[in-house]
Amino acid sequence: MTDKIRLDRAHLHRLWRQMQRIRRFEAKCVELYQAQKIRGFLHLYDGEEAVAVGVAAALDPSRDAVVATYREHGQALAWGVPMDLLMAEMLGKREGCCRGRGGSMHVFSRDHRFYGGNAIVGGGLPLAAGIALADKRLRPGRVTACFFGEGAVGEGVFHETMNLAELWRLPVLFVCENNLYAMGVPLADSEVQTDIRRKAQAYRMPAEQVDGMDPVQVEAAVRRAAEHIRGGGGPFFIEARTYRFRAHSMFDTQAYRTRGEIEGWKKLDPIERLRAWMLANHEIDEACARAIEAEVDAEIDAAVDFAEAGTPEPLADLERFVLMDAVVQETAS
Repeated sequence: MTDKIRLDRAHLHRLWRQMQRIRRFEAKCVELYQAQKIRGFLHLYDGEEAVAVGVAAALDPSRDAVVATYREHGQALAWGVPMDLLMAEMLGKREGCCRGRGGSMHVFSRDHRFYGGNAIVGGGLPLAAGIALADKRLRPGRVTACFFGEGAVGEGVFHETMNLAELWRLPVLFVCENNLYAMGVPLADSEVQTDIRRKAQAYRMPAEQVDGMDPVQVEAAVRRAAEHIRGGGGPFFIEARTYRFRAHSMFDTQAYRTRGEIEGWKKLDPIERLRAWMLANHEIDEACARAIEAEVDAEIDAAVDFAEAGTPEPLADLERFVLMDAVVQETAS
């Protein structure tokens, strides 16, 4: 069965390393934001790393695609977007994966089939359906993973996309990162039905709820989903129950939740849980764990050096890539 995971030591270390890369990358981004080297909005993924890492581990970044939300640094790193290009993008440098034009909320990489970073809530859903439709006709066997928060299920486009995806049997994996708050609104205050997977089941779409604080459970669920999708069964819906440890954005006072609630969820920290499990089962020791952390920190330091040495786009290029004709002409040249 393709949904079974070979939990050897190397695989466990990869999962843990990837979550560390995301957590520590974003911690560095906070420092750079406070130093005013990163501008605009910054939405952090702390606590939700297991979802992106589990999904990426179960799919094939060499052929599958990802459509993400504005909280997408974790998905980008897990999917293989190079950290130095991502950091340069965060700092608005031309060496970034979007030449510094996307910033934190609009990360994109055509080379990695990473199609956003989409700032509009639910905005990525119809894009994922379109990509999946193209793949179904031109490149069968591929999967498009579409990430979105539970706040998106209140948008009309969510229901339109669910209907068309199942009607046309599109090869889409819908991944709802249910972190219980749409910005500052508790889920129970915005939705009568808080079991989000049932909304997909209403469209006769197979759906599963999974512990989004455990990368192994996420990976196993995504492997089952991918087998269904690649076999021509149409879309699949996964609701990953997770939690963000930091505020919605850097400007959020978090008056809608208590410190006790946050600390309670931190006991389920996916990074610490996996680390503790590996230590208890002799799959890692303290020296190895520290070595991995040091390697990740070195990668981050190198990415920051690369980004800070980069250059902003010149003012004369302000109108480049704005009109489609100009983009096509430049690509052709």
